[in-house]
Amino acid sequence: MFETFENYIRSKIDLHQDELKHILSLAVIRKIRRRQLLLQEGEICRHKVFICKGLLKTYRRKEDGTEYIMKFAPENSWAIDPESYHNEIPTKYNIEAVEATDIMLWSKASFHELFVSIPAFKSFSEKLMFSSIDANQDRILMNISSTTEEKYQDFIATFPDVFRRVPLHMVASYLGVSRETLSRIRHTQLKHHKHNGIS
Repeated sequence: MFETFENYIRSKIDLHQDELKHILSLAVIRKIRRRQLLLQEGEICRHKVFICKGLLKTYRRKEDGTEYIMKFAPENSWAIDPESYHNEIPTKYNIEAVEATDIMLWSKASFHELFVSIPAFKSFSEKLMFSSIDANQDRILMNISSTTEEKYQDFIATFPDVFRRVPLHMVASYLGVSRETLSRIRHTQLKHHKHNGIS
């Protein structure tokens, strides 16, 4: 697991070996079973989580039991509820393993210590936060300005690996459409590709 994170962080920022060791020394390693909850609605998000292997989903469940997936987090990405984490208030979301998942996590106190001792790591973390905000804005724009077909194509283009790993009903939940609608679109597109000789 350490090797996965080391390769990831070295591709983002220049670190001395002792700085990397310090970051790793404050990390907690966990293995999450498929369908195991990492964070549950009503709890306070107290850790930043890096996914070394596997796949997590962040979702919200309405009173009628309908699940709305907000985000998928595969390898080399992070999972957190920023509002709950920063303000120390109960989360409205759940974070759950879609597959057996290996993670590294850091407490808020640990991250604060790393920010003080490694300025480059703080700068990287801030850039990551702004990048996440931009991605959320892009997703909102996509949802209010695009057709279901366009949203489906964008999801496949943006997250090809995730698309291959999750069932269709999860893709439908993420896109905010019914499974039936998505099945129809997929069937139409497969027929179109077959007709045009596209494999």
